[in-house]
Amino acid sequence: MKSRILLLLAVIFCGIASAKAQECMGTTMKAGSGFEMATYDGKGKSTGTINYKITKVSSQAGMSVITIEMEIFDTKGKSEMKNTYDMKCDGNTLYLDASTLINQEQMKSFENFQMKYTSTNIEFPNKFTVGEKLKDASLKGEGTSGPMGITFNMLISNRNVESQEKITIPAGSFDAYKITSDMLMETKMGFGIKLQMNTISWRAPGVLWDLKTESYRKGKLFSRSELTKIY
Repeated sequence: MKSRILLLLAVIFCGIASAKAQECMGTTMKAGSGFEMATYDGKGKSTGTINYKITKVSSQAGMSVITIEMEIFDTKGKSEMKNTYDMKCDGNTLYLDASTLINQEQMKSFENFQMKYTSTNIEFPNKFTVGEKLKDASLKGEGTSGPMGITFNMLISNRNVESQEKITIPAGSFDAYKITSDMLMETKMGFGIKLQMNTISWRAPGVLWDLKTESYRKGKLFSRSELTKIY
């Protein structure tokens, strides 16, 4: 179970469709478009694919709101999980609520605790600079069920733009920026469970999602993903 949660967190750093298109940091966002990622374990064995489809694009308080439907498939093409979330864009920065990294199955396991969450967004600027330190992001939750209390904390920190390099993946060749970060996730409910991992991702101007990710635990690679298709 712990390994499964880690894999879902790693590949995921996820209404009525609108035909309206809007731009976000120079990229046209339109319902029906999207992208696909291939996922692998630490040994390079395929673990399936993740499809991200834009289902709606709207405006809110001067921002573009992009609704994404994420669906995870196993290696045989069988759907394992679906989730829907929003990204926001003000033209210079892309904002992703940290709660999107927690899948719906995990959220359901907390339903009886009447959880209350507070979060800070994961932010991606329009332009990266080597040596730049990006803002931390977090998600905190507290709840109770009778006499039992639960707390959940997730912190994404040490987000650094390490270098600029050209990478080639199934979706093409890109001049990308290498970004490193640390993730700490703790759940306390009578006893504590702590998960830590380090992630490397590559992003490029004009592409609003990761091109490639690698996730490590205790210095060992346990999962990676690559962008295979933009549609």
